[in-house]
Amino acid sequence: MDRLQALMQELRSFVTEREWEQFHDPKNLAMALASEVGELLAEYRWVRNVEADSFSTGETQRGRIAAEAADVGISLLLFCDRIGIDLIEVMKEKIAINARNYPIEQARGRSGRRDDDNPESGRDSSKGL
Repeated sequence: MDRLQALMQELRSFVTEREWEQFHDPKNLAMALASEVGELLAEYRWVRNVEADSFSTGETQRGRIAAEAADVGISLLLFCDRIGIDLIEVMKEKIAINARNYPIEQARGRSGRRDDDNPESGRDSSKGL
């Protein structure tokens, strides 16, 4: 059994033992995920971009950041499990799509979306990584 399967088994048991399945419909899990992401973001509120890396490794902050990242991961895994998404598989598919949409020679060193320079392209630029 790989680590992700073992973790999923542990999460399912945790939820079942507490009879929380009744609260874990897709909408509530998506909302929980958004809330947890907000809590992770709050750790970085007012941190300057140039200080974000060193802030993230600070002894005090790292524990809080790790706890929030864990909450995000747990919420995402529970959401995907509930609706039958193989998270590893869809991430691999998305990486392949992004590799096609953002060829190295066009994307290297650029932070913008593929079609930021061409707003009339009709491509939905909200679909990238």
